[in-house]
Amino acid sequence: MGEREEEAECEFDGPWKEAIELFFEPFLQFFFPAVCAAIDWSREYEFLDKELEKITPDSTTGKGTVDKLAKLWLLDGQERRVFVHVEVQSQVQAEFAERMYTYNHRLRDRHGKMPVSVAILGDDRFGWRPEQFDETCCGCDVRFRFPTAKLLDYTGCEAELSVDPNPFAAVTMAHLKTLETRGQPGSRQEWKLSLIKGLYTRGYDRERVLLLFRLIDWMMALPPPRRIAFEADIKAYEEEKKVPFISPTEQLWMDRGIETGVEKGRSSMLKSIESVLAKRFGSDGVALMPTVRLMADIDDLGEIQILVATETDLDSLVKGIENYAR
Repeated sequence: MGEREEEAECEFDGPWKEAIELFFEPFLQFFFPAVCAAIDWSREYEFLDKELEKITPDSTTGKGTVDKLAKLWLLDGQERRVFVHVEVQSQVQAEFAERMYTYNHRLRDRHGKMPVSVAILGDDRFGWRPEQFDETCCGCDVRFRFPTAKLLDYTGCEAELSVDPNPFAAVTMAHLKTLETRGQPGSRQEWKLSLIKGLYTRGYDRERVLLLFRLIDWMMALPPPRRIAFEADIKAYEEEKKVPFISPTEQLWMDRGIETGVEKGRSSMLKSIESVLAKRFGSDGVALMPTVRLMADIDDLGEIQILVATETDLDSLVKGIENYAR
């Protein structure tokens, strides 16, 4: 019997949070089309995660939980804050429905309008489907219902997901195959390669391919020997198909996960850059983050940190960031 292979620790929280930030409209369109149809996407929206932190129940969040809050406009002209809660933990959480109610109630109390609360259930239990919270006392009743999407319901839908152009079809497949291949690094490597190859048949532009490549690579972690083999497979595919997208970012994928210390430093720098952009330039500044995240070189990110802290003109800042991104 061969020696059991080392298993890489997988990450769901970070990839899901970034995917929602990058593709918010497609996220709602894929999982909650009725909510998406009610929103006026011609008007700008912004994420208010810092505000969400102010109403977060104590000791109820942590690893396995991604919370997002967005302020946007409905088609009826009302400004409405949409609270998006993404649950990606692998274990059932008994108080989940109550927490959803608490978030919704506190946001309603804070802003005077009921937000829209939705949840993604990314656990590995088919039977766990919290969709409402009920409470009663002495004739007083509260019932709070919220829309959910269960990722396990997409099990067996690989054929449909593999041709769906919505980026969350690829993200959902990556999540499911990461769960499915626990303890099976060989199978995970095969599925990861298949998912990456599939990005080129969905009609995506270069930027979307790169962004989804990064998210899938981040989520479907492989142990070092398997990762090296995966990179060799990608290189061979690139040479065979003359794919123009991977080569410019190959170092990014190698940097992202092989050296944990480097990744932690990069993640910290990205958070710092985003924080300064939000403080100095608001939503227009935060909108530059997708471009910044594509940068593989730590030294370039260091220069960007200086640039966002010192540049006073947004147009000049945009040009400066684009110069480093080339």
